[in-house]
Amino acid sequence: MSNIHTATNSMEKLSTYLHSLSQTPHRLRKRMLATWTPDQEFNQVRHRSGADMKRKLRWYDLVALGVGGMLGVGVFVTTGSVALHHSGPSVFISYIIAGISALLSSLCYTEFAVQVPVAGGAFSYLRLTFGEFLGYFAGANILMEYVFSNAAVARSFTEYLSIAFGENDPNVWRVEVHGLPKDYNMLDFPAVAVILILTLFLCHSTKESSMLNLIMTAFHVIFFGFIIIAGYCNGSAKNLVNPKGLAPFGVRGVLDGAAIVYFSYIGYDSASTMAEEVKDPIKSLPIGIVGSVLITTLLYCLMSLSLCMMTPYNKISEKASFSIAFLKVGWSWASNLVGAGASLGIVASLLVAMLGQARYLCVIGRARLVPSWLAKVHPSTGTPLNATVFLGICTASIALFTELDIIIELISIGTLLVFYMVANALIYRRYVITGHAPPSHTLLFLFLLSLSALCFSIVWKFKQQWWGLVLFGGFMIAITAFYQHVVPNTTIAQHAQQPQHWSVPFMPWPPSMSIFLNVFLMTTLKTLSFQRFAIWACLITIFYVLYGVHNTFEAEEIEMSGVSVVGDEVNSSVHNLQTKVEIQVH
Repeated sequence: MSNIHTATNSMEKLSTYLHSLSQTPHRLRKRMLATWTPDQEFNQVRHRSGADMKRKLRWYDLVALGVGGMLGVGVFVTTGSVALHHSGPSVFISYIIAGISALLSSLCYTEFAVQVPVAGGAFSYLRLTFGEFLGYFAGANILMEYVFSNAAVARSFTEYLSIAFGENDPNVWRVEVHGLPKDYNMLDFPAVAVILILTLFLCHSTKESSMLNLIMTAFHVIFFGFIIIAGYCNGSAKNLVNPKGLAPFGVRGVLDGAAIVYFSYIGYDSASTMAEEVKDPIKSLPIGIVGSVLITTLLYCLMSLSLCMMTPYNKISEKASFSIAFLKVGWSWASNLVGAGASLGIVASLLVAMLGQARYLCVIGRARLVPSWLAKVHPSTGTPLNATVFLGICTASIALFTELDIIIELISIGTLLVFYMVANALIYRRYVITGHAPPSHTLLFLFLLSLSALCFSIVWKFKQQWWGLVLFGGFMIAITAFYQHVVPNTTIAQHAQQPQHWSVPFMPWPPSMSIFLNVFLMTTLKTLSFQRFAIWACLITIFYVLYGVHNTFEAEEIEMSGVSVVGDEVNSSVHNLQTKVEIQVH
């Protein structure tokens, strides 16, 4: 009888799902552009996680989280290669350009984080502005970037740790399995171990995890200081201009190098995902997000200058460049120290990134775009336990097999696209949603701005006539100035009356420049990365059409049907989701 009952239930579920699929066009029209208000996001949606995340973080925690998230493997992997093949001694200028792009994007994130201090990051910001699908698309890409990069960076931990113990072979602690494809046949059990240990630690408490990161980041900054001072003491300023000047590959080499070193800045957005756990978010978030980008940029520039002073750019090693540079100046003991310091930095970066990825998935689960059990917050620890464990297992599984080189550009294109979307969302929200300007004017401006950035980038990529750069660059400046003059920013007066709300200054220039730079940096990537990204985009879109839109549609329908109004209070009981939502209607 039990088997018959189970079969009947299965048939009923299949029939219900097939009926849902038949309603897909209607549900897509209703849900794709569905938006929430900040109050709904902060109250109604946030309560779907059950317990609240605990507000324990202060501004210095956020600065440490942002710096710790960025001061990882990126600078050790990219600096030597970019100096050797692209920028020469001017690699520090490449870091400045990439840092400016990261700073502009961080300003956009900061305004959203202050106004909507929830854990969803770009997912929440885009869902509030452009609707459910674009928010989901951004969230899926950020999760992809987190999981893949964490897995690949964890494998780098094994390499640098082996150097710290005097081993020169990066695969010495890996197990080769014959029969598996190349780049997937070196099993990395130390990488799996470090991910699982960090996952268990993150399940315990956010504050303790933040304190661990604060300690590791402090040691890491001291380690960076050692490399900088040692490089200046043992190097020579003559190496910055010999043998072919400061920029031997010209301006093009400096800009192409900026696109590559941008990978070293991925991670500052982790601080925005902690907004729900921050004390005094209006003050702490701007200091934490923007401050971490500025500090990291300064350290990267000094690090790259130190390397180029120790060794002429054409003699820099592409692999383990800092370690080899110390060997060349006679400090062999420092090579092992660099390996140990890089290992510590990688652990700090992993800790911050894994904090962020769990909170992204938690908020996507609140929206019912993935199974709702991923949104649950443990009542005693105040952490998104299910999301942390699930993503930890996924990251460890990928880290066991996959090399960094396979996915690094896929990571970059997904991240740059999300930053591009957030900058567009900030302009639209500031002028249309809160400023009440006609949507058509802003949408036309955003289209022309993106088009001019794309045309400029194509002219640069294919080395066309220089006047094309002047034409499209000038057009971008002209339409931005025209838009600023024609479309008034009525929210300026509102912010003047409410000075406690932080906002991006000099609108719309910072997000416009962010859009331009993100498009430019994306076009420098290889065609293969766009092909891989297209496959990924198709997969996540299919998941939304087959699962996400139906789950959110049915959840909202059940929630609305269960609403009973009593006076000014609205109580909604959603039994199948095991949650209770209370909305205060003003």
